[in-house]
Amino acid sequence: MQSDEERPSKRYNNKTYYCPISLAMDLIGGKWKGVILYYLLSGEKRFSELKILIPEVTDMTLSIQLKKLEQDGLIKRSVYGQKPLLKVLYKLTSLGEKIGPALEQLCLWGEGI
Repeated sequence: MQSDEERPSKRYNNKTYYCPISLAMDLIGGKWKGVILYYLLSGEKRFSELKILIPEVTDMTLSIQLKKLEQDGLIKRSVYGQKPLLKVLYKLTSLGEKIGPALEQLCLWGEGI
């Protein structure tokens, strides 16, 4: 561990982080972000598919969390077609894919509790 004077800082989304865990938890922390990312590891999903996989989350909360994950660069939202037959898909970005091994380890840890 480094002293405060030696500690490097990192800027991401106009915010300064002095600890990489703070940055990581800011991006994936909370009740639903990690769960959403975990389910997107297996491939792109529609909103309705995520809702089926995560029945405890409300539509509004899922929508908000998806927007935050998109703003943070972890997922990409793609819209196909025209109204009224829009098809919206969510998938991990390359940055989002990098969290995969950590999420899989957390899943294994959770299974073992």
